[in-house]
Amino acid sequence: MNSGKYIWQQPNWAKWEYDSRRLAPALAKVYLAQGHLLGRMRDIGMGLRDEATLQVLTEDVIKTSEIEGEHLNPETVRSSVARRLGVDVGALAPADRHVDGVVDMVLDATGRLNSPLTEYRLFGWHAALFPTGYSGMNRIITGAWRDDSSGSMQVLSGPMGRETVHYEAPPAHQIPYHMLDFLHWFNRDDNGDALVKAGLAHLWFVTLHPFDDGNGRIARAVGDMALAQADQSAQRFYSLSAQIQRERKDYYDQLERTQKGSLDVTLWLEWFLGCLLRAMQGAELTLSAVLTKASFWRHWANVPMNERQIKLLNRLLDGFEGKLTTTKWGKVAKCSPDTALRDITALLNHGVLLRSTSGGRSTSYELLGDG
Repeated sequence: MNSGKYIWQQPNWAKWEYDSRRLAPALAKVYLAQGHLLGRMRDIGMGLRDEATLQVLTEDVIKTSEIEGEHLNPETVRSSVARRLGVDVGALAPADRHVDGVVDMVLDATGRLNSPLTEYRLFGWHAALFPTGYSGMNRIITGAWRDDSSGSMQVLSGPMGRETVHYEAPPAHQIPYHMLDFLHWFNRDDNGDALVKAGLAHLWFVTLHPFDDGNGRIARAVGDMALAQADQSAQRFYSLSAQIQRERKDYYDQLERTQKGSLDVTLWLEWFLGCLLRAMQGAELTLSAVLTKASFWRHWANVPMNERQIKLLNRLLDGFEGKLTTTKWGKVAKCSPDTALRDITALLNHGVLLRSTSGGRSTSYELLGDG
């Protein structure tokens, strides 16, 4: 039984309990999917693995922020990730300090998977998330544990003055001691199953809520670091954050139920492993898109193209929003309508593009495919 309202108030906190036999079927499915995905990635060339990693990390950065209600510019994120991975994606979007901070955190978590997770490292991630020292209009403590100077740390919903309290984290004066225990546990080599460790690490960190803001994003980065350790690969071929975003309501319901429950977290781990399995299964779609893109460029390798044409075709292959018109081509490629029309006409003549038959007031264009 829980002797307090929240899980951290239990006298034996944080001695996690779970039913290994009950988790065994879910673990077996995840490891099978993991092996299949990693096997497929090993069978393709380095360039395609880099492209897959670029797509996955871009989605990961975008979705981990969307979970918190923050929407980042996809092109800026993709450019930031590409710069750090050294992947050539043509013209890059201007740098953005805030986007770069989220990207730096995610890449440090997965790229330095075997380096110890330390207080100093977490402070660096937090400072990178909030380069101005503000969260929205609010001044926050950055690069340090919260101090609760404006009240206890609570997870709320609802209109101001009539909020519902879903969760209240441990008081600030306890955080240094709790985090010392967490980091000691995380850096040990005898934590049992690596995927279970990832689920526990995510839950443990977000339950402590040690920072003024950014706890969810950092918890997911900590979980990604544990998953990278499980894969023993810095390259990411699936995004748990993207899957959590798709299951956002269920995610918060599971967290709240667990944080008000006992230290037996079998149900949380079952949900976490199920979400992880769905993330890996979804990654097959990403891989298929990367392979389709590679096949497209192999097929049209002998067609001369300028940078504008390459950029716009890549945008179409990555999933262009809406219909491609001459006007949109000019805006994206930053060229005149006449230049846009010449670019499109050349691709029509080579058979790379064709006029869309979907109708509409403006003529639009779409990919013919790879032949």
